Amino acid sequence: MKSPATSPNYVGLVKFLVQPFLESPESLSVDCEVSQTLKRVWIRIAFDSTDKGKVFGRWGRNIQAIRTVIAAAAELAGQSVYLDIYGSSSQSRDSMSFDEDQEEGILPPKSKERESNIPRPVVKPRLR
Repeated sequence: MKSPATSPNYVGLVKFLVQPFLESPESLSVDCEVSQTLKRVWIRIAFDSTDKGKVFGRWGRNIQAIRTVIAAAAELAGQSVYLDIYGSSSQSRDSMSFDEDQEEGILPPKSKERESNIPRPVVKPRLR
């Protein structure tokens, strides 16, 4: 068993979890900063913004699962983890910060064309 002073390989773990969702896995960039004194880890990832929907998943399920696995690894090492996601090729400053204290603020990015493809319930007209 590893001692609590040893940090998990966060970069390898994040690449293992995120790359299967990417059309071009080589676009993934992972930066990890570990503070031994504060017992905190900051992970920043960037990838092509075209893959954003796949990484986040429906209602943010994929990214939430990725966060859970990373948080579990950090907890075993006695650390807390923060995950920031940046769109590497987007013009706007897309940054979503995931903190363990802000569970309710996590929503996937919505696109206009996807909302129109959602099947709506069939409403039968009333007979007069």
